[in-house]
Amino acid sequence: MENINTNLSSLFSFWKDLSPSQASYLEKSARTEVFSSGKLIHRSSGDCQGVMAVLSGMLRVYCVSEEGREVTLYRVEKGDVCILSASCLMDSIVFDVVIEPVGETKVCILPSASLHKIEEENPLVSLYIYKNATEKFSEVLWTIQQLLFMKIDQRLSAALYDEMLRQKSTVLTITHEDLAKQIGSVREVVTKTLKYLAEEGIVSLGRGKIEVLDKGKLLK
Repeated sequence: MENINTNLSSLFSFWKDLSPSQASYLEKSARTEVFSSGKLIHRSSGDCQGVMAVLSGMLRVYCVSEEGREVTLYRVEKGDVCILSASCLMDSIVFDVVIEPVGETKVCILPSASLHKIEEENPLVSLYIYKNATEKFSEVLWTIQQLLFMKIDQRLSAALYDEMLRQKSTVLTITHEDLAKQIGSVREVVTKTLKYLAEEGIVSLGRGKIEVLDKGKLLK
């Protein structure tokens, strides 16, 4: 754990709405922390750490079914803020979400207790938290829509396209297991669907890698 040494106003847009004393109070309570890949950072039923801004790496926010199947709700990348790690600040959050890093990830944390104190003094902080949460829920609703109305090959194609944008390459470093977690399926089904896409000349499969050969067919 480290003392904060970054410009908080560039990470949290509500900073400009704080009084000098409020900004000083949050700055003193803020900290940076580095999490290793796969470490469980947050679960709604556990401790409420606080709002996290990603300084490097990435966070994955997901839920787990009773059978243990994971569904990725959204990802929080460098420069973005994760509000659900402070879900205790929002009474309307009643479902369980899990947050873990994808690779080594460094975050800046504003502790929940400190934020709650400032929320009581400054309603603009509460407005920021709920606005950010609302924006993320639109991503969650998109994920639910995919699960309910899109076939497995469509969901997988959409996930591959998202990975192309994120990795900025047609050669994707990702496993079948990770893709299954993203789309709420199982590895065996993803492998079978990828083989179908390979037979159609849309992708080429390698160990730990997938190359998109025909982006046009992938998006059909």
